[in-house]
Amino acid sequence: MSAAATRRTHVLIVAERTPTRAGLRLALEPDALCTEAGDAESAVAAAVRERPDVCLVALEAPGRRLSTLNAIVTQVPSTVAILLTDRIDENEFMAALRVGASGYVPQTLDPARLPQVVRSVLRGEPAIPRQFVSRLVDELRGRARRRTILLSGNVTITLTAREWEVAERLIHGATTAEMAAELGLSPVTVRRHLGSVQRKLGVKTRADVVRLLTAEPGPSPA
Repeated sequence: MSAAATRRTHVLIVAERTPTRAGLRLALEPDALCTEAGDAESAVAAAVRERPDVCLVALEAPGRRLSTLNAIVTQVPSTVAILLTDRIDENEFMAALRVGASGYVPQTLDPARLPQVVRSVLRGEPAIPRQFVSRLVDELRGRARRRTILLSGNVTITLTAREWEVAERLIHGATTAEMAAELGLSPVTVRRHLGSVQRKLGVKTRADVVRLLTAEPGPSPA
């Protein structure tokens, strides 16, 4: 059997409390090679130095564990990060995904299941609480409805679904009143969306919006 086939997964365990780190290590060994860090600064340094396959971030302060996780995945993109939380919170869950987490797992998880969680995220399968699956689907649908516009010089901007609907009608010559009627919006709301599009594009007139959005390269799905 090759060395690659027998290589153990390297897991960096990040937690202030020694008992927490010991419990996680006990759950993962001997299948995984575990190293530890007891605070945010040493965790980032260890991740950069050791290049672990997986980082389990179980720091106590929600803001600190999110910022630490983000720093690790930013500086070590090859590392898969799992946030271990002492409270299941939807806002924290979405924030964790946005900063790069591949898993969001309660610390009350049965330790016997932790190796399976690690294997799953390494296969590219997100480890998330079942009750948040619908929230994640809604978020992904929202992203799919946005449009990314590639401008000259490889500059990109992102329009929301509603901004693109308004901009698309502007391209086809619709007036503010016509857009409002078609979209079921007030003229004030239409003008607000058009103003947002103009600010994102860095232009002052509707004609400039049309010129930029109809020039090559054009809009493509995000």
